[in-house]
Order: sequence, then structure tokens, then C-alpha cells
Amino acid sequence: MPHNVAVLALDGVLPLDLGIPARVFNEACTPDGTRLYSVRTFSIGGRPVRTHEDFQIVVDHDESLLRTADTVVIATLEPSADLLETGTLPGDVAAVLDLIPPRTRIVSLCTSAFLLAAAGLLDGRRATTHWALCDTFARLFPDVEVDPNVLFIDNGRILTSAGGAAGIDMCLHLVRLDHGATVAAAAARRCVAAPWREGGQAQFIEHLVPQDTDRSTSATRQWALERLAEPITLEDMARHAHMSVRTFTRRFRKEAGVSPLKWLAQCRLAHARLLLESTTLPVARIATACGFGDPVALRKQFHTYVGLSPAAYRRAHNAPEPTTAR
Repeated sequence: MPHNVAVLALDGVLPLDLGIPARVFNEACTPDGTRLYSVRTFSIGGRPVRTHEDFQIVVDHDESLLRTADTVVIATLEPSADLLETGTLPGDVAAVLDLIPPRTRIVSLCTSAFLLAAAGLLDGRRATTHWALCDTFARLFPDVEVDPNVLFIDNGRILTSAGGAAGIDMCLHLVRLDHGATVAAAAARRCVAAPWREGGQAQFIEHLVPQDTDRSTSATRQWALERLAEPITLEDMARHAHMSVRTFTRRFRKEAGVSPLKWLAQCRLAHARLLLESTTLPVARIATACGFGDPVALRKQFHTYVGLSPAAYRRAHNAPEPTTAR
């Protein structure tokens, strides 16, 4: 059975963003071309929806889709003035959100995170939205830990994404979770999109471009990515960038949105996940190849950030278990 995705279109929806879930999920297929997702769009009461542009759209479904939905995606919309000023959720939207079954996965694209926060669904969680509205978001919803420096945040059942193309990244992330890297990469190729951008990657926030571009940490990030198997310290990275540790850390965090060592750990974990999904290398070999040193450290990282052991993650993503270590 395909995974049922219900996409909610509300007044003020951005047409481009509304099409992202269907565009990505419909390209996730089995080797024989069978679609792995069924994507349907609905509105409240099945009514026509006024878009943010100069036209309306007509959908074929209403909120009854929620009864069988495995994932609900709330498309990007232009937040109303009342929502931006008071954080108040419209009554009809609140009623629809209340219909979502407790185990259904909920995804917000860009500014639709305001709706989830107003409904209390993000209280005590990390969340993101478009960087230009993160200050407003934080003011309205102090119980939510807003992070303006990421493309998307996966809290398990509830996921939030930043603006525009970050919705593509998050949908591909969900395909990876559900069906593995091979299916997600194939879907990305059909969409002519990047196969994967880590959720912790910084949003493209408007900052003044430094005049001295040689002082960027990008070359050091590339240097580190080519040496994930090696022990790399913060001092090593700062030395490569020809900066003091303090200066390097400050500039790195400004450019990447996270500290250098956290970024390095994310990259190592991401590479380990890819190897588990796409190869039959033993866990010990993968731990070494990704710079964890030994399988115990790799297992600890997986339990902390993925919630599974490496072996369980491999089984869940359909990669064959290695029988013997060469």
C-alpha cells in the first residue's frame, strides 16, 4: 500500500510551495516504477482556495482525507495580520488540525509553522520557519525553541522547514527515512534537485558579504569533508583556516549555523548513514571510515541522534546485512 500524503491548502497559499510535496513524493518509486506515495490535496470543506498570487485553485478533496492520511503537509501560506500580531489560530483551521490522528506525521512548509505553533503542537520543541520571520515567531511563541539557521528540523512526528527550496530538502529527507537513500536519490534526479542537503545546513540568510572573502571557512569545511576518517580537532581546523580558534569558531558558526565540532559530527553521522544504506560494509569498517574510531562510538551516536542501532537502521533502510567481514 502506498503511503498516503494529504496536503492542506489554505487561503494565502503559495502555489509553488503547494506543488512541492506532490512533485517530490510522486517521483519516489520502486524499481518497476510503482509509486510509493499517494499524494492528494485538500482544503477546508473542499472549497476553492485563494492563493497568494492573482488566481484561485480548486481541489478535489476536503478534510475527510485526514482519516486515512499517514502524513499531513501544510503548504506555505502568507500568514494573516492577526496571526502575526497575536498568534491566534483561525477557528476553522484549529478544527481541522484537531482532526489529525495522534500518530499521523505532520509537516509544515515554511510559514505554516505558525499554524502548528498557534495550535500548541510545537510547545517544548525545536522548530524553524523562514528566516525573515523567525524573530516574530520567537516573540509570539516563547515555548518553542526557534532555530533560524537550519533548513528543516525533524522532531519525529512533527517536522518544520524553512522557506522555498528547503521544502524539497525536507520531502527528500522523508523519502530517505521511509525508503532509503537509493530511492531518495532517484527521486531527486527526476526532480533535478540536490540529492541531499543536511537539515542542519544554514539557511541562506541575507547578510552583508564580507569584503575579505578569503576569510571564509568554506575551504576548511571542504578540507574536513575529504578527511572524515582522520582525527580532526578544532585546532586542526582553525590552523587550516589560518585563524585563531576563537575567530574560526565565531566565523564558522556565523556561516554554517552550528559549531565546527557539531558540524563535523553531523557530517560523520550523515556519511555513516549513507554507507549503511548503500553498502554491505561491516559496522566496524564504517565506524573507521567515518572517523568514529570504533563501533561503540558509532552505536552511541546512532542511539543518540537516530534512535536506532546501526544494524537496525540498516535493516530499516533495506540494505543487506553483511555476512562476513573481509
